[in-house]
Amino acid sequence: MRIALVSLYTLHTRDTFVTRRLARLAGLLAERDHEVHVLCGRWWDGSHPTFEQDGITYRAVDGDFSSRLFVSKLPFALRRTGPDVVHVPNSPVGHARAAKAACRLLRVPVVVDWWADQVGESDAEYRKLLKGANAIVVPSETVKTAVRKHGGTDSDIRKIPPSIDFSLVESVEPDDRIDYVYSRRLDADANVETFLLALAELRTRQWQAAVIGDGPALEDAKRTAKDLRIHEQVAFVGNLPEAERVATFKGAQVFAQTASHEPFATELLWALACGCVGISEYQHDSAAHELIERKSRLPNTRGSLVSTPQELAEAIIAAESMAHQTVNSNYSVYDHEPVVDQYLECYEAVIDDYGLF
Repeated sequence: MRIALVSLYTLHTRDTFVTRRLARLAGLLAERDHEVHVLCGRWWDGSHPTFEQDGITYRAVDGDFSSRLFVSKLPFALRRTGPDVVHVPNSPVGHARAAKAACRLLRVPVVVDWWADQVGESDAEYRKLLKGANAIVVPSETVKTAVRKHGGTDSDIRKIPPSIDFSLVESVEPDDRIDYVYSRRLDADANVETFLLALAELRTRQWQAAVIGDGPALEDAKRTAKDLRIHEQVAFVGNLPEAERVATFKGAQVFAQTASHEPFATELLWALACGCVGISEYQHDSAAHELIERKSRLPNTRGSLVSTPQELAEAIIAAESMAHQTVNSNYSVYDHEPVVDQYLECYEAVIDDYGLF
């Protein structure tokens, strides 16, 4: 199958949740021997129009990272690529709508990967994008609800979560230096302060905690830990490679999820697969609760929902009485292989449906 992924920015030029998700998907599809083309801005040296890396063909739609030029040149790049199916993020919405319009002319089905609504993009623009898209992929029920509000229908929406490398979960040795852990990009939505306030309630107890991640909120978090007099017990370790994060999760007893905005709580997913007790602060704009609330969580998942730092502290104390675990085998359903199968089933379905008209 020849699959075109459309994104002006890739992980080579901008590190975001969306570019990481697309990079992971492109790599997994290429490993399955599918012909993967990424239509993007030119991030490589030289003026040659394509660049091959790790079995993926990157095609430069525009070399200047101009949104206007990208939109105007995208139809020609898609025609040269000749894909069987086109996969495009919902944002920037102008890019997604340009891809959809081009696909209509080329008679190629388009799958819109809806991670989250973006500030500055209107309901009207999203409604136009949804009209005529062959399928909408969302990571969670929370995002599915948002898409329905824009006019999406259940028949067009497929829930496909992010995937994890479950073989890594099984093989990595635990690092038992940390008892409680938080892991996420430290941006305006991180809300790591709730975790730190809960730890401050426990300052007289013996424990060690880690905050994994980097970002603009890091220095404020460090100051908060110092003001709360827990800085000697909380390590801010920055970004860690996947294997090191997994080792930390497997050694820890508790993973705290407090971010205010989370289309899918990927780090919480990793931690639950590593046997952690997951404690999530309920947030209106976060899908984290979907992994640990009793009506939807997998067997042997241990965790709870809380509303305040005090409740989080109480839940941490309660978790201490539970047996330590390092692997929850039920989470193998989130392994790369079954999740990629879901994408391929989606692509095959829209290709087959398109052939009927």
